[in-house]
Amino acid sequence: MQGEQEAAGEALSELRRRLEDGQARARLTRTQLASKSQISRTTVYEALRSDGPVPSPETVAALASVLKLPVKELLELRRRAAAPVRPTAENAAGPGRPLSTCDPHDLEVHPAGAVACGGERNTRERLVLPGYVRRQHDGVLADAVREAAAGHSGMLVLVGTSSTGKTRACWEAVQPLAALGWQLWHPFDPTRAEAALEDLHRVGPRTVVWLNEAQHYLGDPTYGERIAAAVHHLLSTREHAPVLILGTLWPEYADRYTALPAPDRPDPHSRVRELLSARRVPVPDVFGKEALATAKELAEAGDVLMADALSRAGDHGRIAQDLAGAPELLRRYEDGSPPARAVLEAAMDARRLGVGPHLPQAFLTDAALDYLSESDYQQLSDDWAEAVYAKLTQPVHGRQAPLIRIRHRPRWQPPLTPACDPVPMPQPWQIFRLADYLDQHGHALRRAQCPPASFWHSAHTHLTNSDDLSRLSDAARHKHRLQWAHLLLLRAADAGNTRALRQLALMRENTGDRDGAEALAGQIADAGNTLFELALIREDAGNRQGAEALAAKAVDAGNADAVYRLAELRQRARPPMGVEALMRRAASTGHTAAMLWLAERHGQTGERRSAEALLRQAADAGSTDALRQLAKYREDDGDRKGAEALLRQAADTGDPGALYQLAEWRDIVGDRAAAEALALQAERAGKSDALRWLVEYRETSGDQDGAEALALRAAKAGSTQALHRLALLRYNADDRESSDSLMRQAAEAGNADALHQLALMRMFAGDQASAEALMRRAANAGKIESLYQLAEWRQGARDWEDAEALLRQAAGTAALYRLARRRDMAGDQQGAEALALRVYDRGNTLFRLAVWRLRAGNGEDAEALLRQAVSAGSTGALYRLVGHYRRAGNWDRANALLREAADTGNAAAIHQLAVIQEHAGQQDDAEALALRAAEAGRPRSPYELILIRHAVGDKEGIKAMLRRAADSGDSVFAWLELERWMTRVWPYGLDPDGSPTGPWR
Repeated sequence: MQGEQEAAGEALSELRRRLEDGQARARLTRTQLASKSQISRTTVYEALRSDGPVPSPETVAALASVLKLPVKELLELRRRAAAPVRPTAENAAGPGRPLSTCDPHDLEVHPAGAVACGGERNTRERLVLPGYVRRQHDGVLADAVREAAAGHSGMLVLVGTSSTGKTRACWEAVQPLAALGWQLWHPFDPTRAEAALEDLHRVGPRTVVWLNEAQHYLGDPTYGERIAAAVHHLLSTREHAPVLILGTLWPEYADRYTALPAPDRPDPHSRVRELLSARRVPVPDVFGKEALATAKELAEAGDVLMADALSRAGDHGRIAQDLAGAPELLRRYEDGSPPARAVLEAAMDARRLGVGPHLPQAFLTDAALDYLSESDYQQLSDDWAEAVYAKLTQPVHGRQAPLIRIRHRPRWQPPLTPACDPVPMPQPWQIFRLADYLDQHGHALRRAQCPPASFWHSAHTHLTNSDDLSRLSDAARHKHRLQWAHLLLLRAADAGNTRALRQLALMRENTGDRDGAEALAGQIADAGNTLFELALIREDAGNRQGAEALAAKAVDAGNADAVYRLAELRQRARPPMGVEALMRRAASTGHTAAMLWLAERHGQTGERRSAEALLRQAADAGSTDALRQLAKYREDDGDRKGAEALLRQAADTGDPGALYQLAEWRDIVGDRAAAEALALQAERAGKSDALRWLVEYRETSGDQDGAEALALRAAKAGSTQALHRLALLRYNADDRESSDSLMRQAAEAGNADALHQLALMRMFAGDQASAEALMRRAANAGKIESLYQLAEWRQGARDWEDAEALLRQAAGTAALYRLARRRDMAGDQQGAEALALRVYDRGNTLFRLAVWRLRAGNGEDAEALLRQAVSAGSTGALYRLVGHYRRAGNWDRANALLREAADTGNAAAIHQLAVIQEHAGQQDDAEALALRAAEAGRPRSPYELILIRHAVGDKEGIKAMLRRAADSGDSVFAWLELERWMTRVWPYGLDPDGSPTGPWR
């Protein structure tokens, strides 16, 4: 199987190489090649792209004919590249099933409707999918699938709001893999996180790992980080390759997992953040013009489901949501009876505040009561709850329901097993899940609301999951409902939640109950870390003695670094106090970093004997840094033999620094064989420049034959960098013939730097066609700079289209910006603007174009560009244009522009409007705008509004802003200043209705 894949890949690479060389010899751009072969430029680009699909026979024949290449040979290469891979049993032992047997609805693709099937007497409905409309993210997915088919593992996570087509896009993308015998694994039993963690290590090659709604995997409070680590291992281990991991996330989850924590806060998603880096693909909420046009074509061709969706959603472009039944779900909520709305709002609040997807009926029923007005409450019938749940579980268009019943499959065990006592299982009608679209709608609709008292009381009474209780406690604290935060935290701690126990311990420490804090810390599995957190609190409070005592206890409880980290903290303080005493204490526990610190300090003060004693102690504990430092001492004393013995001791453990230094010494004394062997070991151990240094050393010392022999040996061992470096040395020494030969050898061995350099040499010699062919090969080998160089050459030839394509292939936003500026300077203003609109950061690019026009005195064009830049989100352009109108005395136009920008979600514009409304005396409007600005990305806006009111002594206005900020919770709590204000105004917190809470224990 692997051999077949490699053979196909080699055939495709050879096909592309011949086509590229032919294009270079013909001196044709891709645009010219497309025109002469009478095929589209996109088809030409895909055929020549290194990661593109196998071109069609017609494309290969057309290109070969124009480039005067042997058609039969190229078609044979194309046939070998496209040969289907026979399915094998190599991944049979791993989890999953053949992709060709999977059903999209089983993989959580939203059904859009059903059609009747069967005979007249046996009519039944079959779920169907509408025709598929490709959008920009589908191209990224297709690239990942092609890479996977070629044998390279990869991962992508589609990020978008609910019902925008993320899961369907993944399903459509993996279809080519079904013909190649791939499997698909969707971990979900007994829970998604447990299933993933248990079997990720068993995933075999050619498997799609389906992590739909990836928050259930990566966001799991218990297993999320371990799952991220297992996925990373799966992606980076050859024995599993190739695998393709696909996931979906809502934006709020992606933002939560990738946000950097504050310096003094824990980092719960460090591995997840690393895993998601550069692997997220945005999915837009709406269909663009091209996508809508394709959808209309499908509808006109007879796609009834698509036609129905366009009739409802064609104006606003939310086709995917409509197909998933979102509008009908929303109507069921908005037009529902007061009790039905109350239940749904309680469910929305529970989900947005952190409760898991499975919501107990008893919790929802009791929580809903205070959502009702007094009149509606008095009109409730005795069976109101049964009627509401019966209504809310009825499916709507798209086969969804506002509330979905959850059925737990029982786990059957032998009845005679002593440990198998009957465990009551929740009845299927007792647990519900809120529809995804209503879940997300609730996040937006009720973001600034605090649930009523019945919600908190019901959560405290009915919820039993410790993670749910802990997250609700956090939400209550963020909303300054401190009493409920404490009560829920106690319930979470009683349920065994380690995080809740830690928070309670920290709370007791902050309130002076040190014995209680230490007692709670002792109940936690990672007591050492919690005790160290308590030590930091004491350190901040100036209680140094107490901090040291707790750090020592933390070491005894398993945190070996606690005393050393406290010492490091004090070392950064001004002035540093007690650092050496703490380092000694850490060293006495066997901490090698502390021993090295003390050794360095003693060496600086001339206490050589004690420094060496500490280094020997650290070396005995396994520190190779200590061995190298001891070797330096021996060398300073002239004891080269003793120094080398110590370095060999370190080298035996694989220390790259020791191996490198030994290689230097062996080469100096003429022991070349040993020097080469040690340099090779050092390079394999991570010292990437070891061989290159040795080659350079021999070359500069006049031993050209020795340098070349070593470089060739390194190349055979898989390191072409030394060969490339030697070629450069010969080139700089004017030995062009030898340099050219060596550079060719490095290039033939696949070194991208050598290909790039050889291309430059060819261009300098006037051989443009050969230079471009080599530069394209370097680009295909992964050297991004080669794409930029090719783009520059294409710009010089004024082939803007090919230059732009090359820069897009390199994903070079900065280069595209430079290209736009060059077009503008060349007088091609229309082309410059069109290109600026296609740059990723187009708002700022348009802004810069406008500034150039202003400097050139073209104010009218500059103003038009500034308006486009504002629409694209450029804050700088907004302020420039508003200032322009204000200086001209046109305040109405300036304010209208701010409102237009605010309507697009521009946080700076929303904040400016808040300030204007505040000064105009419209405080309610100002508060609402400040909160909008915070949600849009300017979290200081509410705090700045408080400062304005504080300056004029408006105490009631400050309370009003604080109360609204408290209700909004997380959206503004990124700024601790607000929390401090709230604590000052309401030291005991607020009740759910917003009134101050009285003293409580």
